[in-house]
Amino acid sequence: MLRPERMSKVSVTGSKAVMPTVIERIHELNLVHLSDYDGSWQGFDNGNPIEGAENASEKLVTVRALESALELSEEDTAPGTIDDDWEQRLERIRTKINQLDDRRSEVREELRQVNDRIDRVAPFAELGIDLDLLSGYESVDVLVGEGPVADVEDALEASDEIRAFETFTGGDVVAVVAAPTEDATEENVVDDALVGVEFARYEVPETEQGPDAYVADLEERKRELESELEEIDAELEQIKANEGSFLLRVEEELTIEVQRAEAPLQFATSDRAFIAEGWIPANQYEAFVSALRDAVGDSVEIEELETADYEEHEHGAEAHTGSGGDGDGDEPSAETEDADQPAQRKAATDGGQPQSGERGSGAVTMDDEPPVILNNITPAKPFELLVKMVSQPKYSELDPTVLVFLTYPFAFGFMIGDIGYGILYMLMGWGCWKIFDSDAGKALGTIGIWAGAFTILFGWLYDDIFGVHMADLGLMLPLAGTLDKGLQATDWAIFWIVFSIGFGLIHLNMGLILGFINELGHSVKAAVYERLSWILTMNGLFIWIFSVHLVDEKPEFLVGTTEEAVLYEFFGFAGLPEIVGIVGLVAFFVGAVMVGVGEGIAGLFEVPAWAFGHVLSYLRMVAVLLAKGGMAFAVNLLVFGGYTQDGYTAFNLPTYDVTGYEQDFVGLIHADPFWITIPAAILVFVLGHILVLLLGITAAGIQMLRLEYVEFFQKFYQGGGEEYEPFGYEDYEETEESPSAQPQAD
Repeated sequence: MLRPERMSKVSVTGSKAVMPTVIERIHELNLVHLSDYDGSWQGFDNGNPIEGAENASEKLVTVRALESALELSEEDTAPGTIDDDWEQRLERIRTKINQLDDRRSEVREELRQVNDRIDRVAPFAELGIDLDLLSGYESVDVLVGEGPVADVEDALEASDEIRAFETFTGGDVVAVVAAPTEDATEENVVDDALVGVEFARYEVPETEQGPDAYVADLEERKRELESELEEIDAELEQIKANEGSFLLRVEEELTIEVQRAEAPLQFATSDRAFIAEGWIPANQYEAFVSALRDAVGDSVEIEELETADYEEHEHGAEAHTGSGGDGDGDEPSAETEDADQPAQRKAATDGGQPQSGERGSGAVTMDDEPPVILNNITPAKPFELLVKMVSQPKYSELDPTVLVFLTYPFAFGFMIGDIGYGILYMLMGWGCWKIFDSDAGKALGTIGIWAGAFTILFGWLYDDIFGVHMADLGLMLPLAGTLDKGLQATDWAIFWIVFSIGFGLIHLNMGLILGFINELGHSVKAAVYERLSWILTMNGLFIWIFSVHLVDEKPEFLVGTTEEAVLYEFFGFAGLPEIVGIVGLVAFFVGAVMVGVGEGIAGLFEVPAWAFGHVLSYLRMVAVLLAKGGMAFAVNLLVFGGYTQDGYTAFNLPTYDVTGYEQDFVGLIHADPFWITIPAAILVFVLGHILVLLLGITAAGIQMLRLEYVEFFQKFYQGGGEEYEPFGYEDYEETEESPSAQPQAD
């Protein structure tokens, strides 16, 4: 399950007369990931679209434009049926929608202009002056705008080209009437005088009405336009309801037609023959051959050119060598082939696995890497989303999905660890799964459900529900309280530090081992010097750290010979023996030397980061654990208050009798007046825990995602694979005799 689905390269060769039938059948199978012909064979070119492709493409563009105008989606309406007169019906729908859409655009533009004029006239209403009095003068200049009146008057007073002026104000709006001097040189003396003043000028509307009457007319026109716009939208909604399913069906049929018509663009074709190649799941080869034989009989030659190895290899190297058109290679040419007897091609020798008989008798002609079908157990499949967010794995790489499935929700639950939050996370995930129809949306919802389940599990072990111990609520559950978040218990807090380091070591070792396996398939030397070296370096260092060698130089919480050592207290462990520590130190130096040999001096500089720093990155887990626990504790302390009990602060729950205890903090539910503090307590409790809940997603979710991508993936993962996209249409209704379009895992 760490390997993708095994893929086989197949070839179909035949005369161009049967090519449309072959294309139709392959499309129905929805099974073949077609390879693109690169034009390297002498006498063979990329094929041309089948007749009618251009017309179908134009209609498809039209249908999609109509769906966009109607804001139509598959979530709204399921595809319906089409009749023989579908083209005439489509043209009628197009004409009607275009007319309505054009009219809607006109109405929206006029409505925008009306709103703009209403906004422009609003300042003039504050002046209380008829609009026709603010324009049309030859001997004076009139200007209306917004600015500081005192500064405006000072600027006008100081102007040598204004002999008299008057200002009128209303609210923040100022109207200026100014008479220029006889020898004024500027055309707009008021504008020139106000150059240094922050003054926003308003254009005076051209109307003889007063501002109120003018606005009233505009408001009436606005209501008329809005009503017309509603009628247009209602008519479009009616078309959407009546014709939506028809448009979706037409789009589906046209999509299929265009896909089929343009398929020859990926084929190698001559005047009389074609060659098509592609990848299929290896376990579907027999079904593929059977289905194609049922459609065209023996009119085509079907070959399994190779079954791809998981190790990296170059496809079709020999077939492409010397294929520049000189005719010296083994590839067929248009001059020598017979349409009824397709050319026999040499068996692949590039690392594939040619078979006997009908299989393996041809060379790989279209050089490409196998596409990737991730092959995971059902519970892990949603976590493929997290892997693909980085990149699709290469066919030659191990797929980390299962390991992400095993570690991500576990670490998330460890960091949050609260039954109440876990239930809410599961409900959020379930809601996401129900609301979204896309695969990504459902995968995200399932991930949320898994994360919530582990949050509940750890919350049970921590004995926490919204930050309150279940035992304090009278719920004595088995195993509850087995663990402690360590907010006040120092030993537990230190233990979680060690636990996080241990989790990091396991996680990173898994990544390095996967990297070692990946490299081993390509080069033993690379595997030893680039991966085994780091395994020795990292593990050797931490074996020494957790040993009693030089024990006096190490913190007591790591190793020791007394019960004060945390690991001793929890597990009866007081450190690895001294000889084991020395062996670990030797392994560290041996690994560091191997790193230097394999990666040079630059690799030695990375030793502190890879062997030590990456492990310490996992301390962010305990940081989130304590931070989220502390935030929930603070919310509950505000609500319930607290008192000192056995040296620790306990919540003053309503059911407790705290007589005789020292009260540390009076919570809202115990304060007066109760008719104010009780609602306030409920509000603080709800909003406070919602905040902690949401911050838990960003903190625990993103921090663990970072550990997966940066620390874990960096040890083995490159990505960059091509996703398996079979030639076909996923909503196409397959006939009963067609094999399943979705390959099954072996």
